[in-house]
Order: sequence, then C-alpha cells, then structure tokens
Amino acid sequence: MNPEPPANRLVIGLAQIDCTVGDISGNLSRLRAARAEAAAFGADLVMFSELFIAGYPPEDLVLKPAFLEACRSACEEIATETGDGGPAILVGLPWGENGHCYNAYALLDKGRIEAVRFKTDLPNYGVFDEKRVFTPGSMPGPVSFKGVRIGIPICEDIWGPDPVECIAETGGEILLVPNGSPYWRGKTNERLSVAVARVVESKLPLVYLNQFGGQDELVFDGASFGLNSDSSLAFQLPAFSEMVGKTVWERGPKGFVCVEGPRSEIEEGDEADYAACVLGLREYVNKNGFPGVVMGLSGGIDSALCAAMAIDALGPGRVHCLMLPYCFTSNESLKDAEHCARELGVRYDILPVAPAVEGFERVLAPIFKGTNRGITEENIQSRARGTLLMSVSNKFGPMLVTTGNKSEMSVGYATIYGDMNGGFNPIKDLYKMEVFRLAELRNRWKPKGALGPDGEVIAPNILIKPPSAELRENQKDQDSLPPYEVLDAILEGLVEKEMRVADVVAQGHDIETVKKIERLLYLAEYKRRQSAPGVKVTKKNFGRDRRYPIVNWFRDPGACRSKD
Repeated sequence: MNPEPPANRLVIGLAQIDCTVGDISGNLSRLRAARAEAAAFGADLVMFSELFIAGYPPEDLVLKPAFLEACRSACEEIATETGDGGPAILVGLPWGENGHCYNAYALLDKGRIEAVRFKTDLPNYGVFDEKRVFTPGSMPGPVSFKGVRIGIPICEDIWGPDPVECIAETGGEILLVPNGSPYWRGKTNERLSVAVARVVESKLPLVYLNQFGGQDELVFDGASFGLNSDSSLAFQLPAFSEMVGKTVWERGPKGFVCVEGPRSEIEEGDEADYAACVLGLREYVNKNGFPGVVMGLSGGIDSALCAAMAIDALGPGRVHCLMLPYCFTSNESLKDAEHCARELGVRYDILPVAPAVEGFERVLAPIFKGTNRGITEENIQSRARGTLLMSVSNKFGPMLVTTGNKSEMSVGYATIYGDMNGGFNPIKDLYKMEVFRLAELRNRWKPKGALGPDGEVIAPNILIKPPSAELRENQKDQDSLPPYEVLDAILEGLVEKEMRVADVVAQGHDIETVKKIERLLYLAEYKRRQSAPGVKVTKKNFGRDRRYPIVNWFRDPGACRSKD
C-alpha cells in the first residue's frame, strides 16, 4: 500500500470546553457536541484538553482500576464513532498498561485508536503531584495524520526542551499541545514565554489548547493560542469562555502557517482575577449540585465583594443574603448592606442574633463566672452567626459562601466555626488591598457573561470606611493588626516569596511587626487546614501550594537579631 500523500491544508478544531472530574459519560456528551460543531465548519481534526475523558485533575481517582477501565472503554467507544467520516479526535485520558498508569493522549480516526502518546515530564510542584499517580512515558515521536507528522507533547512536556527536541529530530511538522493549565495571576505571559522558547528551538508551529472551567480550588481559564514557526501569534481564543475554535493551517515553503483563526482580547490583571473568582464559584456550586448560595452580608468590603461575585456567577435568583446584626453593628453597616442588596437585586433578610448570643452566654455563665469578658465573648457572636447561616443552608439547600480574605486567613484574624463556616470562599486567595481594588473595579466593569447588574453595586461608603469585625464597641481591624497596606506587603514577602525576616525588615518594615506577623502566620495553620476551599488566584495559595505543618516550632533566626 502506498503511503498517504501529506496534506497541504489542515482545519483543526480546538475544543476549549468544560469537563467534570469523574463524569465520564457527561464528558463524552460534551466531546460529541464539540466534534459536531467542528464538523460543521469542516474540521479535519478536533483537539481536546489534557485528560479530558477523566476530567482534570483526577488525582487519586486514577489509582482505582475501575476508573481506568471506564476511561479506556469510553475512549474505545468514541474511537468507533470516528468511522463516520467526520473529524478525527485527539483526546486525553488516564491509560492503564502493564501495571502502570500514564497520562495519555490518543489519536482516534477511521473507527479506531490510531496512536497513543504518554506524558514524559510529570510536574511535581505547586498544585501538581503527578509523579504520585502517573508513570512517565518515553520520549514522544510524532504521529501521522493525513500524512502530516504531528507532535503531541502534553502540557508540562513543553516546559523543558527535551520532548519537543525529540519530536523535531524525528520529523515533526507541527506541535499540538493539550493542557490542563490552571490560572494564576500572570500565567498567560508565562505560558507564552515557554511556548515561544520551544518554537524558537524547534522552528515548528505550535497550538496550545488549554482546559476551560473549574475544579475545586483550581480555575482553568482557557486562553488557548497558537504560534507560527517564526513565533508570531497565529490565533488567540478568549479567556474564561468556552469555545470550539476554527483554525486553518496551510503548508508553505517553511512549513505550516495559520491562515485563519480567532483573535480574541483576553482579560489581564485585576479583571482576570475577578473573572477567575466568578468562574471558580460558579463551577463549584453547579458541579456540586447546589441550587444556589446563602451568605452573610455585614456591610463590610469582603462580604460585599463576595455578594457581587455570587450574583455575577449565579444570578440574583440563586443568591440569598442575610444581615445578622448585634448590638455592636453600626447603623452605617446596616445602611451599606441594604444598599448592596438592593443594587444587586437579591433576597435580603435581617436576623438579629442577640437572642442566640445571650442564650449561649446564659448556658456558659456557671462556668464563666468570675472571669472577664473578652475575645471569647466576641467569638460567640461570630459563632452564633455561623450557626444561623449553616441552619439556613441545611434547611433549604444553598451552599454557604464564606468571605474571609487572604490577609485575615494568613494571621488567623477569623473565628473558626464562626465566620469561617462555609462550603467555598471566592476571595480566599485575595489580600485585603486586592479586595478593595476588585470591589472598586466591579463598580465600573463586569466580566463578559456575568449575570449581575451593570454599574455601581457596592456602596461607595464601604470602599472608604475603616474595616471592622464589629464584635465590640468602636472596634477596628487596625486595633489588632498593622494597616492592611503594611500587613499585605509583609505577607507578600513571607508567604509569596518565602523571604527571610531580615530581608522583609530591610524593605522598610518594623522588626517587631514582622516578627509578630511571622508568629501569627505559623499559629494560624490549624485554622487554615479547616477552612473552606477557595479560588486559587496567586502563585502560592494556602492548601494546594503552601503546605506547612501545624505543629511547627521553627522561627526565622533572623527574627532574633536586632536591626544592627
């Protein structure tokens, strides 16, 4: 049989679409719909993201033989459907073979599985721990499709030079790269820099297809793109949106060149952070089957921003806000909370907590007799509120949104089993000053696809008044903490950059303040272990990225030295 003459033109469909971990049948349905869409615009081949059949990241699900068998069966089922003459499929799945589990990518065409490639470089840092569950594959040579030698390095395989070099040296003509690359601030530029490096080295055009959607704390922003062999941008798909994109590649004197593809503008900076928080909340609520959310609306900046994000994610009909005032709740907070609820168009109820707080105190009075009132009594207020909010959640089914920011979670400025109660926290990875920035942003902008109203939705007074937990008379956060501008700068050094205390002090901070923050940071680890999951926005979020022991006696020796 004569070999197939190489095609001079390829129409490649890019399925930047959502998948759900463990929902194999649902993922197949989405795959079929995307393939049909790609067939309608004449695609020869349609790409899906890394481990699409299983959902990404599947974590320890891939240790279950039954799960691997179900994924393989699904792949074989879809392969048979490619005998209909429609587009071929490139799709990812976990692949069990000879007692090993591989992160695989399969070419399905002509009614069968034509080729399979295994991921070579398994990431084992930050949110990734693939070496724990997968076996690395051999260096990948290209696969043949319509006579074109296609390289399919999988995600991390392009973050180092070797896999792509192997593909180029064995005759690869174009790189089609499936990814499960989660969002964090600045990630778009990181991806582009890596892709450009591989194109420069190999002189091959590259298609970077990324997953879209949310999985637990992770948000996958899509933002898929392509590069021509001269490193020029070939196409750009949108961020934070699903799309089956059409790209057309034609063979020229120097190889394949993209002659048609989308050119979308993508969000960056604070706009991208806000869009990620909204997408992460929407996906978590919907994929876990909650009818909506309930949350406390205190009149403060954190709950106001979370309410705006909830409306944008789910629409006003699925959000229920409760004001839970006590004697220390100011009229200012009552007015600000009512303003937000009115502008957002949500159901808003007021449940005074005095009977609950006073009931707890009466029960405890025999044991507390002779002691002074203090932080314990303050926390009773928070825990009474947490109990009431959880009761509404239990009774009617909505998930409780918790609203603590990263500054508070860093130093333990939160009440465990109180305001930390909840199922998910959209601002968990945002420092306080970032919360203020995003709230101001939302009053003049909202992301595409958001379900909330246009215009000002957060009371202007909330943006300027001093933050307060309002658990005692005239309380301000700054009574216990340094100003948030200072606190956030110190935390950025200690948390994001893992800096020595001496180096943080050298940036102009008071040594006693830095020592105090370091101590609080370590002491609060036990609280963070029991906190609700939340959207990852920074490069080092609590939980998946930053994993510290709860019992931890270490203190930076530099903290013991004077400035001299």
